[in-house]
Amino acid sequence: MSNSSTDVAKAAIKLAVSTREEENILIDELRKKDIKSAAVNIGGDLINSIPKIIERALVASKKTGIIKDVHVHEGAVAGAAKDAISQVDSKALGLNFGGKLGIARSGEHVVVCLFISIGLLHLNDLAIAVGHRSIPVVD
Repeated sequence: MSNSSTDVAKAAIKLAVSTREEENILIDELRKKDIKSAAVNIGGDLINSIPKIIERALVASKKTGIIKDVHVHEGAVAGAAKDAISQVDSKALGLNFGGKLGIARSGEHVVVCLFISIGLLHLNDLAIAVGHRSIPVVD
């Protein structure tokens, strides 16, 4: 089964916006469609959390078999995560946030989706961003 970059992006987005209860069901459904996936909670002050967000994306991707312990795979996930962060950083600069990363891969397509709630007192804002990379399939 071949999934397009759009299919993989949709999977990552669904994971990022899912509840914990929905997450495991969705991961099983995606596996049947030949899409490996994972999700991880994130939060804190955005600027100080950037290295931790990228690290969590890498750990979750390796732990779940989305990527192998190969430099090119690690760079792809880190780059996609960094792209997603850069899309929301101006909105969350200096503020606290909480949210979730959705990570999905099928074939050569790897997508990291960042879905966050940005807090300022009782006024919350939302942001969603997606980063994509194409990597060679390594057996």
